[in-house]
Amino acid sequence: MYIIIRKSGIFFLVASLLTGCTERDSSKKNNSGQQKAISPTPAQYKKPPASFDDTLVINDISAIFYTPDSLQLDKIKAISKKESYETEVHNCFYLMRNARIVLKKYWPKIHIIETKTNRYLLFIMKDKNKTCIDLNSHGDMCGMFLFDAKKEPELADMMNIDTALGFYFDK
Repeated sequence: MYIIIRKSGIFFLVASLLTGCTERDSSKKNNSGQQKAISPTPAQYKKPPASFDDTLVINDISAIFYTPDSLQLDKIKAISKKESYETEVHNCFYLMRNARIVLKKYWPKIHIIETKTNRYLLFIMKDKNKTCIDLNSHGDMCGMFLFDAKKEPELADMMNIDTALGFYFDK
């Protein structure tokens, strides 16, 4: 009889400990959920417009890198948190650097164009169709468009530049 009472006592003790831990964890989740609801949401980042209204005309096989002009960069810095801004500048630098290296090494026939002072990119295809891209409509601080003069230009995924180049130019 003593063994049964002792086993049931141990069972009761373990069950109450597990229940207590679960209640404490759920109260932590509720508190953190309340803190999230109370804290203000960060302002949505909207890239400020370019300082220039110039158009860059592209009519040959190219990879076009775009970055903000100096005034636009100052505006981005002013509306961004310091850490976010520094991270974005760092990411742009290294992604673009890697993309240039891959282009020069594996795709040397693709012309590399860099622009800071153009708001519009006007792509003219071999069949004389035109596509105009307003860089103000792209929220990213920097980027790269691929163009082969046979089909519409495409915004490249610089994180996966090897794959992006293969998919676009080998199709």
